[in-house]
Amino acid sequence: MTSVLTGRATGRSLVSPELFDRLARRIVGEEKLDRDLAERITEQTLAFLVACAVNTGSPLAPSELVDVGWHTFLLHTKDYAAFCERIAGRFLHHVPTDENDPAARGEAARETLSRTVAAIKSSGLAVDPALWPAVGSQCNVDCSQCQNGCSDDPPPACR
Repeated sequence: MTSVLTGRATGRSLVSPELFDRLARRIVGEEKLDRDLAERITEQTLAFLVACAVNTGSPLAPSELVDVGWHTFLLHTKDYAAFCERIAGRFLHHVPTDENDPAARGEAARETLSRTVAAIKSSGLAVDPALWPAVGSQCNVDCSQCQNGCSDDPPPACR
């Protein structure tokens, strides 16, 4: 069951159908997830990266499942670099957070994820709430910003 906001562009529209299929297939194969979930992860990963591209505030971070999609896309280095250049004009670095960093857990992580979801929405892209479980009432006490404590590189300064 897909629970995506309607009336907004989707991440799928940001890459060729061939690249989208390749990324989703890799998630299915490596993560042992069903195709529908892999496509939703791919869509939200692309939306997350667009939000990172236009963000000029505090760094954003993926949810655990969206991070799986980001890691998958990073493995396709040429496609990833070309995508970053096209949407951001720069490479969007994947920056692991030190596991001892308090920003990677609890309220700080929830705030980062909430800020990330808001940034995706304000970029005009659809949000799949089921893939952002640490936002709002769905968050448990021990949520973290992502499985590996990842964030985008520091955003550029406002112009």
